[in-house]
Amino acid sequence: MFRNAYQHGFLSILYSCGATPLAIWDKQVKNGYIKRITDDEVKSLVLEIAGTNVATTFISCPQDPKKVLGIKLPFLIMIVKNMKKYFTFEITILDDKDMHRRFRVSNFQSTTRVRPFCTTMPIGLSGGWNQVQFNLADFTRRAYGSNYVETTRMQIHANCRIRRIYYADRLYSEDEMPEEFKLFLPVRRKLTRESKSKPVQRSSLPKQINAAGDQGEQLPDEPPAFTAAVEESKEGEETVEEPPEHNTESAPRKSSSVLKSEGNRKSAGIIIKDTVEDDGEEEQRNAGYDQEQGLEEEEAAEAPTEEEAQPATEEMVEIAVTEGG
Repeated sequence: MFRNAYQHGFLSILYSCGATPLAIWDKQVKNGYIKRITDDEVKSLVLEIAGTNVATTFISCPQDPKKVLGIKLPFLIMIVKNMKKYFTFEITILDDKDMHRRFRVSNFQSTTRVRPFCTTMPIGLSGGWNQVQFNLADFTRRAYGSNYVETTRMQIHANCRIRRIYYADRLYSEDEMPEEFKLFLPVRRKLTRESKSKPVQRSSLPKQINAAGDQGEQLPDEPPAFTAAVEESKEGEETVEEPPEHNTESAPRKSSSVLKSEGNRKSAGIIIKDTVEDDGEEEQRNAGYDQEQGLEEEEAAEAPTEEEAQPATEEMVEIAVTEGG
């Protein structure tokens, strides 16, 4: 079929989104089905092959058993989804010894067996969509010691979902591949749409808010501890704190200037002693101060003047002696 075609880069033999994805494929169905559906994960059309027996439900290419594919590209890439059921596929190749070899791959085998015309090997698929890369040239050389020439036939058995099957001349990175050959591009777009349009569910909210909402209660604007602290500070500003119970006398109230000066001195590391005076003590102190001022005035009045305090002259001494005599 493709022997005379130009083979370079990519050669696709099945694409689920095409107009006729099974145009060159033959279908065999018994106790199963083969249909095209929309996959929920990639949001795209895929081909699903399902059946109770993997040996009786499959697709094969080419349709005519007498024809061959004639694909010389050594790498087979399959984009399939793991349905968590038995799944197998097989490829028939032609080597340089003009021998037809068959590679059968399945997820229900645990060991690799090499026989003259058939090699069976296991495959492990992860959950969801997988990209299976099969190096036909390497397997042919390691299993039979010969060189890979071309692929002649291929069969895909149940149970799986297929997005694309193609051959390549080498393994390409994701940046080098065309957009339609990439597996994760539609998945990324789907996740982006879901992250933008996903609503917030009540179960994701804190538990206590859900409980209050279910009972029809209204949550307070502020936490109870914070509200109590605010009320206590307001009461402290309006009223004077009551003295302790062991104090019989009521402590007088300090002025704001005294408190400020005390706070400044305490902040500087100076320990001060609280001295509080009531109105009576202040009057007594003022009276004592006035008395002291009066005594000082009397002493000043009794004290001699500058003239009186001058030293005695000889005449004054003589008069004093005369009077004394």
